[in-house]
Amino acid sequence: MRKMRTPSAPWRAAAVLASVLLVGSVAACGNSDTGGAADDGKITLGFSQVGAESGWRTANTTSIKDSAAAAGIELKFDDAQQKQENQIKAIRNYIQQKVDVIAFSPVVESGWDTVLKEAKDAGIPVILTDRSVDSADKSLYKTFIGSDFVKEGRLAGEWLVEQKKTASGPVNIVELQGTTGAAPANDRKKGFAEAIAANPNLKVVASQSGDFTRAGGKQVMEQFLKANPKIDVLFAHNDDMGLGALEAITAAGKVPGKDITIITVDAVKDGMQALADGKFNFIAECSPLLGPQLMDLTKKVHAGEEVPARIETEETTFTSEQAKEALPNRKY
Repeated sequence: MRKMRTPSAPWRAAAVLASVLLVGSVAACGNSDTGGAADDGKITLGFSQVGAESGWRTANTTSIKDSAAAAGIELKFDDAQQKQENQIKAIRNYIQQKVDVIAFSPVVESGWDTVLKEAKDAGIPVILTDRSVDSADKSLYKTFIGSDFVKEGRLAGEWLVEQKKTASGPVNIVELQGTTGAAPANDRKKGFAEAIAANPNLKVVASQSGDFTRAGGKQVMEQFLKANPKIDVLFAHNDDMGLGALEAITAAGKVPGKDITIITVDAVKDGMQALADGKFNFIAECSPLLGPQLMDLTKKVHAGEEVPARIETEETTFTSEQAKEALPNRKY
C-alpha cells in the first residue's frame, strides 16, 4: 500500500493565500468603500459654502442644513471663508470621501474646470447653488439653482430711472460692488448699468468692492463721501454693505434715504427694517432659502434623473410701504 504524500510547503502557502483573498473579496462585496462615505442607504451630500459674510449667507446656510435634515440626507458641510482655494480643497476632499453628490456656491466665477473635471471623472454629479461658474464645458455640472443677478441689477436701475425721470441735471451715483470676480457682483453691476443707460443724467461716479460685508460697506462709503462732495444715490450689491454705508452716511451728517437715495439687493430682515424705516428706498429681493429645492435636486441627480440646466428662484422687489407689510412674516 502506497503512503499518501503530504502537500509541499509552497502548495500549502498558496492555498492559504487563496483563502485569504476569497474572504477579503466576500468582505469587500459588503462595502467596497471602507474609506469613504458609509453605505447606510442615505444619500451623502458634500456642500461647500462661500462663508458667513452676510445675513443672507447665514440664512442660506441655515436653510441648507435644516432642509438636509428634513430630507434625510447626510450633509458634509464646509465653510470656505470666502477663499477659492478652500473650496477647491473641500471639493477634492468630498471626491476622496466618495460622497454621492457635491454642491457648492462658488466664491468667484473662474478657475473651476480642473476640480469639476475631477468630480466628473469620479462619477460624482455637481450642483451649483446661488452663484454660477464661467466654465465653457457645461457637462461639468448637472444644474445651477439661483437668482438672476442681472435681472436684480436691472430692476434696481429701472426703479431709479423712474424715480429720477424729471431730473434736469446730473444724478451722481456711487456703487458698492460685491466680491471682485463673484457672479452676483459682475451681474448686478451689468444689469444696473444697462438700465440706467436709459437716462444720460444718471452717472456712476465711483464704484468699488465692499466684499459683501457690512464693515467693507462702511469703509468704502467713507472713502466715497470724502472723494465725492455730491452723492445723490448709493447702489449697494447687498443689504449688508448698504447697512454699513448707513453708518458712514450718518457720521458724515447726511440723512440716509433723503439726502442720499439708497438701493440695495437681498431683502434680509435688517435690510427690510431699514427700508421700512425710510433709511433705504428700494430693495430687489434675492432669496437665500434654497435648501428645499437643493435637496430635491440632490435626490433627482443621484437617481440619474434629467433636471433643467438652469433653475431660477422666485423673487420680487420692495418699497418702504411693501417692506412694512412683509416684515411681520419675514423668515430671514
